[in-house]
Amino acid sequence: MRVNKKYSCLPAEEKGIHIINIRAIEDIGYDQHESTLLNSLSKNPDADCKYGLYFRDGKRKVDYILVYHYKKSSAGKTLARRAQQNDSSVRSTKQDQPLPGKGVQLEMGEGEPHMDYHEDDKRFRREEYEGNLVEAGLELERDEDTKIHGIGFVKIHAPWNVLCREAEFLKLKMPTKKMYQINQTHGLLKKINSVIQKITEPIQPKVAEHKPQTVKRLSYPFSREKQHLFDLSDKDSFFDSKTRSTIVYEILKRTTCTKAKYSMGITSLLANGVYSAAYPLHDGDYEGENVEPNDRKLLCEEWASYGVFYKYQPIDLVRKYFGEKIGLYFAWLGVYTQMLIPASIVGIIVFLYGCATVDENIPSMEMCDQRNNITMCPLCDRTCSYWKMSSACATARASHLFDNPATVFFSVFMALWAATFMEHWKRKQMRLNYRWDLTGFEEEEDHPRAEYEAKVLEKSLRKEHKHKETDKEKLTWKDRFPAYLTNFVGIIFMVGLTFAIVFGVIIYRISTAAALAISSTPSGRSSVRVTVTATAVIINLVVIIILDEVYGCIARWLTQIEVPKTDKNFEERLIFKAFLLKFVNAYTPIFYVAFFKGRFVGRPGDYVYIFHSFRMEECAPGGCLMELCIQLSIIMLGKQLIQNNLFEIGIPKMKKFIRYLKLKRRRSLDHEEHMKKKQRYEVDYNLEPFAGLTPEYMEMIIQFGFVTLFVASFPLAPLFALLNNIIEIRLDAKKFVTELRRPVAVRAKDIGIWYNILRGIGKLAVIINAFVISFTSDFIPRLVYLYMYSENGTMHGFVNHTLSSFNVSDFQAGTAPNDPLDLGYEVQICRYKDYREPPWSENKYDISKDFWAVLAARLAFVIVFQNLVMFMSDFVDWIIPDIPKDISQQIHKEKVLMVEVFMREEQGKLHMLETWKDKDKRKGENCNNHSPRLSRSHSGSLSSCHSYPLDV
Repeated sequence: MRVNKKYSCLPAEEKGIHIINIRAIEDIGYDQHESTLLNSLSKNPDADCKYGLYFRDGKRKVDYILVYHYKKSSAGKTLARRAQQNDSSVRSTKQDQPLPGKGVQLEMGEGEPHMDYHEDDKRFRREEYEGNLVEAGLELERDEDTKIHGIGFVKIHAPWNVLCREAEFLKLKMPTKKMYQINQTHGLLKKINSVIQKITEPIQPKVAEHKPQTVKRLSYPFSREKQHLFDLSDKDSFFDSKTRSTIVYEILKRTTCTKAKYSMGITSLLANGVYSAAYPLHDGDYEGENVEPNDRKLLCEEWASYGVFYKYQPIDLVRKYFGEKIGLYFAWLGVYTQMLIPASIVGIIVFLYGCATVDENIPSMEMCDQRNNITMCPLCDRTCSYWKMSSACATARASHLFDNPATVFFSVFMALWAATFMEHWKRKQMRLNYRWDLTGFEEEEDHPRAEYEAKVLEKSLRKEHKHKETDKEKLTWKDRFPAYLTNFVGIIFMVGLTFAIVFGVIIYRISTAAALAISSTPSGRSSVRVTVTATAVIINLVVIIILDEVYGCIARWLTQIEVPKTDKNFEERLIFKAFLLKFVNAYTPIFYVAFFKGRFVGRPGDYVYIFHSFRMEECAPGGCLMELCIQLSIIMLGKQLIQNNLFEIGIPKMKKFIRYLKLKRRRSLDHEEHMKKKQRYEVDYNLEPFAGLTPEYMEMIIQFGFVTLFVASFPLAPLFALLNNIIEIRLDAKKFVTELRRPVAVRAKDIGIWYNILRGIGKLAVIINAFVISFTSDFIPRLVYLYMYSENGTMHGFVNHTLSSFNVSDFQAGTAPNDPLDLGYEVQICRYKDYREPPWSENKYDISKDFWAVLAARLAFVIVFQNLVMFMSDFVDWIIPDIPKDISQQIHKEKVLMVEVFMREEQGKLHMLETWKDKDKRKGENCNNHSPRLSRSHSGSLSSCHSYPLDV
């Protein structure tokens, strides 16, 4: 590393040109003739370093980039001159430079401008931090001669010895020389697998990593003492770019900068603006002529293209390029999308069954029959008149499409589907863990976050000020109590805000329905319900999309003030808050329609009012299930189309365009500078920073809720989710490959807290679907009528059974219709949907016995359905093993082979030790035999000399 220090660049007076320490070159014998140096300068250095992928020597690969803003001032030039005059190492040069505001101002001339102390402080921090990186073994190269003026780049390279050291610290499993045969299927299974492979060959990606493997290298945590076990035939490719960047990032996180008030790692330096960005480089360009083959280009062609939407994802290549955590996300998304195919097929069959049987549905036929002449009570006070039930014929027929016996079967199917999906993912996850050498991997505690360290320092300084001796400080619940209280109040307020907005939409629906009912045209009055429902759902959709963004920002702020210790804790708390707020935001309007609308209406003559003037909403004669279907479909489709797709495409492109305009203003007017090809790190700097996987998972989890929670009301939900996900996979892939900076690869063996959230939604879906079938649909009232009240064992008379009678003379004063003869005749008795006693009964308008019978049946169905489906789901969970049998056998085989390898190594060592002992023993015998011979020869005995060969 001494050589590396000598090669570190020092700031120079000229723009961006860094003068290499000539004494260092002389020390290692690379002093060249002046003409040779001039010839070397005439070559294009960008081509030698592959336009930023390598250092200027074209040999050392760039593993990481640090970006900073700088301002050139006369003070900076003075310091640069002083730095050039010092021939010592970069570290000693930085130590000799004074701290800001102390000695620098005295050395400046009177005519020179005053120094920017803030910028100078940042520069000193950078110098110390980079010096510490050099001491840690990394090699650095600075570049300020870029097309982006005011931006400097520090290129970081990790040499072989540093990679080996850190790989051992991180316990990275690396491939050894030992290879073994993977167990293959035999007999019938082998033939079936070969047939499946031939059928699916056209939809397989054309990448080497995706081909089925018959042999696998044995992996073992890297150890410098056991380097002979590993395949080091090609040291340049032994650690791939993903692993190299991970190693460098670990060093960046733990390397500190102590010139500041407290110890700072790279996260703190980024937060304080000392560096503006830190990222690994992409492998190269993904489009254009004469582009060298690289993994990024291959991913773009075989994964991040809409033209390959029908193909499997090259998950192994995704993992190789982006790391295990991102690879697991796309693997999970692929499994989820595949599992949606059978659910979509069954949902289409259920929907087609409803279409095929709509003409045979007796209740809807009775509602549409003009001869029944059922007169319904007014839908609002005064302005609304009596109406015929046959006018709601279209709604009744449409309700049957989603409210039929097949939907009950579909609800049971989807509950079992959710359990099967979770088990299938667990098995797939274990296969990936085996394939990616993650078996036995345990996540270690991460470094404390910068904000946490700052808070701990602030606490320790307060105690030091009070002259209290303290041990190593940490934040307790007392320190976080104000943040916890703020979190609690904030979340309650946000949930209350969501409820208030839903209530506001209810007021809008009621008032709009009353206003449209005043319309004199019959067509206007007939379309009131559809108009109000559609406009209210659109308002709900817009509010949900806006609040989603707001709640995401608020959840992040609430998590930040809690000051979690590690990034993992921060992510888990953020996920919990964001999911809670977004879940309430997305599903509250749907819960209202499913379980509350039409439940607290009252009855004619005794309605429930809001603000003493607006009546509570009623369900349509066919029930609220059709309206629930409309609400669910519009919110689900609109959210997926607008938020998940348009926002994901539009916002990154807009941000990229804004950055392009800003950089265009900074760019020099020099044509030659403008035409110069950008370095790789300059191109990547213009990309959008990676913001984590939480938004990607969140939109899929909310979609999973739409697919499972209310699937009884909308059997086509899996189909629309499938179509969205086919686009979503390629959209996310294109974003990761072309729009985002390359993220740091993170090792992970599972999807973390998201799996628990998925299980919770699956369990909740069983309960909600039981209540939807029981209380929202007419499935239970139909069964009760069929087996308890039907005279001929059919559904004839069901509609009349569900309607109660009301004498119009019992209207409250001022609530009767203004035009009672609107239907052309005088109405004495009108009907409304409820189970109540008739007006000629002794207990008129009281709840009838039929109501209690139906309620008992509904509650019994909820209990039976919930327990039966839960039992079946747990049975599926139990019967399907979490680890596939072949994978458990392979893991056991790996352990046995590893033991054999070490036993052979130990036997070899023992054999060598025995050999050495034998040699030492023979040498000892030789010495013993030589010593008497020599003594006798000195005494002049000749016979002893002749006896020596015989003794030997």
